[in-house]
Amino acid sequence: MNLQNQVPRTLIFSQRNFSRIMPFRCPHFEFEDVIAEIDAAEFVSPSFDFGSLRHKLTKQIAYHTPIVINPGVESKPLQKTYDLFFAVFGNPTDLQLLHSLGDWRSKCRKAVCLIDELWVRQLRDYRRFLTMLKKFDLVVLYYSQTVESLASQIGVPCIFLPPGVDAIRFCPYPNPPRRTVDVYSIGRRSEVTHRALLEAVKRDNFFYLYDSLAANQVPNPTEHRLLFANVVKRSRYFIANPGLIDQPEIRGDQIEIGNRYFEGAASGALLIGVRPSNSEFSKYFDWPDIMIDLPWDSAEIAHVIKEFDADLSRQAPIRRRNIEHCLLRHDWLYRWEAILDAVGMEGLPQAQTRKDRLLRLAALAAADKSQPALPTSTHRNGPTTVRATTNARTMIG
Repeated sequence: MNLQNQVPRTLIFSQRNFSRIMPFRCPHFEFEDVIAEIDAAEFVSPSFDFGSLRHKLTKQIAYHTPIVINPGVESKPLQKTYDLFFAVFGNPTDLQLLHSLGDWRSKCRKAVCLIDELWVRQLRDYRRFLTMLKKFDLVVLYYSQTVESLASQIGVPCIFLPPGVDAIRFCPYPNPPRRTVDVYSIGRRSEVTHRALLEAVKRDNFFYLYDSLAANQVPNPTEHRLLFANVVKRSRYFIANPGLIDQPEIRGDQIEIGNRYFEGAASGALLIGVRPSNSEFSKYFDWPDIMIDLPWDSAEIAHVIKEFDADLSRQAPIRRRNIEHCLLRHDWLYRWEAILDAVGMEGLPQAQTRKDRLLRLAALAAADKSQPALPTSTHRNGPTTVRATTNARTMIG
């Protein structure tokens, strides 16, 4: 994908043409699309059947032996040279896919790999896949507490970089829609909290939107992200919790920041859920009232929301701050700038066009003094009584 007739300097290895796209990969493609917008980049995206027997067998072989086998990805040897190779992988097993590119490393001056999910407890199980990381100049991790352990194991520089978001896509400005969804929940959820919200639907006429199907494939990733963004910026409250919060047997004691915090904040929804107890969260979300704390498996969510709705005047400033900070700090553009800086490369002038648009939207958010919409339950049922809660509380900080 060429930009302004420039010779491509960045090659993006993308999984967008694979036979089955899982929902968690859609933000990866969103990041890639922003890179292609602001850099002189092109894609290499071979075809591959994720459900093939060959893929399953080669993955099992790689777990137990040092043998390197192409799992059945279409062969795409590189014909040109590039300044930078960049790839986003869901987990280390995806590294096998690079074998389809032949001697790709000799064609790229620098190489950067971003791994979405990698827990310290998994390092031993993934050890044979992780040896493939030695071909990279830099490994970027979404999980801050894995960085040190991985770097010592592979001997390659590793850095933490939090997830980002297409802040322009998720921003409700310049024409903010009505927030007609009371509570929006996507992906992993507490059944206790879910049941409490279903009771609120019957009792208070809440509009609670949640997953009713188990999705394992996305037909069109771009359309999926557009729909998701359009719903979340029409939502008053958005549930966000740390990654694998309900699976300590996998994550151990790690608490990591997931995509939901960035997506919800960028849309101006009020975040409600577990605040990640690691230092990186307070660094990247360092403005007031970032979220309403609700313990995992709390049945008090409806009462906490009613309590927060008792003072609607405080909500609009929170929404504006969330949107403004995401536009100024958490767009994918800033993540790409951080990666380029880490490998000693400069950004290109066309990035300024996107940055100017982010600044204009941030100014709109900061200047908006309109009153927040009334909660759906108040519209339909009249005022609701707020009662004190014991195992859930609103935290400001």
